[in-house]
Amino acid sequence: MKNVTLITGASGGLGLEFAKSYAKSGNNLVLVSRNEAKLYDIKKELENKYGVTIYVYKKDLSKANAASDIYDFVMKKQLFVNVLINNAGFGDYGKFTNSDLKKQNNMVHVNILSVMEMCYFFAKPMQEKDTGVILNVCSVAGFQSGPLMSVYYATKAFVLSFTEALSVEMKDTGVSIKALCPGPTNTGFVSAAQLEESGLFKHLKNATAKEVVQYAFKKMDNKKVVLIPGFLNKVMVLSSKIIPRSVVRKIVYLIQR
Repeated sequence: MKNVTLITGASGGLGLEFAKSYAKSGNNLVLVSRNEAKLYDIKKELENKYGVTIYVYKKDLSKANAASDIYDFVMKKQLFVNVLINNAGFGDYGKFTNSDLKKQNNMVHVNILSVMEMCYFFAKPMQEKDTGVILNVCSVAGFQSGPLMSVYYATKAFVLSFTEALSVEMKDTGVSIKALCPGPTNTGFVSAAQLEESGLFKHLKNATAKEVVQYAFKKMDNKKVVLIPGFLNKVMVLSSKIIPRSVVRKIVYLIQR
């Protein structure tokens, strides 16, 4: 079976930068996204530039059975996913009671259920071969509650907790489980979540997707489970552990408002 790196949400932002980095290092890829046309553009560009093989699979991770469909696709192609990057995800900005409930449900499905199911399907073959890496893209949002983005912050708290627990379960195997927790990052996520008016993105320094991925790529082989790019983000996470939660949630609200 041919080894591949599988990346969800690969048509832009962090997913696209991960695709570029892994292709540059000579890795064959499976790229998953709803935007099939964009994926084929990326496939053509990276195959021509780096001589790798790239498989494209169009899938909406908010739909039922999406993860099992992706797994079936990989099995039919006789591929072994030795690196899985669960990058697909989205957020929403505003008061929960004013939100679209369907969008919140879809967010939970993409940000939580799809991550859990992808790990379930692809960690097993890795465990059998005693090798592999799973990187779940989380956020510094996972370390505290987030007024005005309540569901998004809660989903990232799940991903962070889930990833840390899996890392312990897998500690005696050759499978490495990691959570990437960036702070505000300039990607398509901002406009998709209607975050242009959020103080989080208006007033704080935003990293680029390339900077975040370069950091993650360098840290993939070390023993750290939780990867936090950027000094200020590390300070923010540390502060959230020291300052009373009642104060932290008020600070987050003031920043985002």
